[in-house]
Amino acid sequence: MKLAQQLVTLQTVARKEISRVIRIWVQTIVPPIITMSLYFVIFGNLIGKRIGPMDGFDYMQYIAPGLIMMSVIQNSYGNVVSAFFGAKFQKHLEEMLVSPMPTYAIILGHVSGGVFRGLIVGSIVTIIALFFTKLQIINLFITISMVVLTAIVFSLAGLINAIFARKFDDVSIIPAFVLAPLTYLGGIFYSISLLPEFAQRLSLFNPILYMVNAFRYGMLGVSDIDIRTAYAITIIFIVVLFSTSMILINRGVGIRD
Repeated sequence: MKLAQQLVTLQTVARKEISRVIRIWVQTIVPPIITMSLYFVIFGNLIGKRIGPMDGFDYMQYIAPGLIMMSVIQNSYGNVVSAFFGAKFQKHLEEMLVSPMPTYAIILGHVSGGVFRGLIVGSIVTIIALFFTKLQIINLFITISMVVLTAIVFSLAGLINAIFARKFDDVSIIPAFVLAPLTYLGGIFYSISLLPEFAQRLSLFNPILYMVNAFRYGMLGVSDIDIRTAYAITIIFIVVLFSTSMILINRGVGIRD
């Protein structure tokens, strides 16, 4: 298949996934916005007044970047895992696999839907945050690039989850028992400098910590970790997850089983 034809297939899959997000916006966009609004009210407005400032910012302002990033992570992951598993369950994924469509187009097409949903929800959550606190952007490049890279990472992670899922219950296992703990322990609600030394070292094995802190640095100018390390880890995850997705789909894992 020629490059122009491959790009058309990629555009087609991407358009389908993005249209799906928009078509069922009541399910894909509204619920996470309500959830994030509750986080701002409960953790930021009510509890935050008792906690006081953190790293030179009031608590609401400090956790706002983390909550924005959390919405991006959860929605990027959730969109792709449900969309790709749905394609498997309804058997139209097999039609794409037997066609001349390249594997990378299938992957990137689904990932584009996850990135789109993550960025849309993240943008709306940012607007909601402005009703509760003042936000500023210290470094626009770091802010935008990190949120996009993070959305790509968790879209790919959601796709791998969907590849191995055999039933609908399998779709929710990783988000509930892996993604949620990593997210809550990823420095969204606190600075790891508040933790005991052993807990700080343990936190460094959490990839979400790097992404949240890099995004917070882009907005507020403060971070618990080195920004260059955050970019390196994020890019490595993208390369590894994309390569793994290519191998699994080409081998038919979870599809031909």
